[in-house]
Amino acid sequence: VQLVESGGGLVQPGGSLRLSCAASGFTFSSYYMSWHRQAPGKERELVARITNSGANMVYANSVKGRFTISRDNAKNTLYLQMNNLKPEDTAVYYCAKGSPTQDWGPGTQVTVSS
Repeated sequence: VQLVESGGGLVQPGGSLRLSCAASGFTFSSYYMSWHRQAPGKERELVARITNSGANMVYANSVKGRFTISRDNAKNTLYLQMNNLKPEDTAVYYCAKGSPTQDWGPGTQVTVSS
């Protein structure tokens, strides 16, 4: 199993980023997938989860209406579109396989700051 996140970076408050997670080594379309994040000094938390078909999603209350999780099963890729970013969204964002989580990517840093 390999999960590789990309798309993180530094963005100003109110800005947008799109994270991607390239998956390999397993049948991507068979698994729920999710994004999690961990800010300095805090526990890792679930940001969003999507079913294997992509038909259903759940979001943390803190990101509802701003973030959108999606997937392309033909490309074995998971996405997280993040809009109207806030400083409190600053964290390392992780892609994860399965529910409950079975495997993690190494993470990508997102920093929201002016």
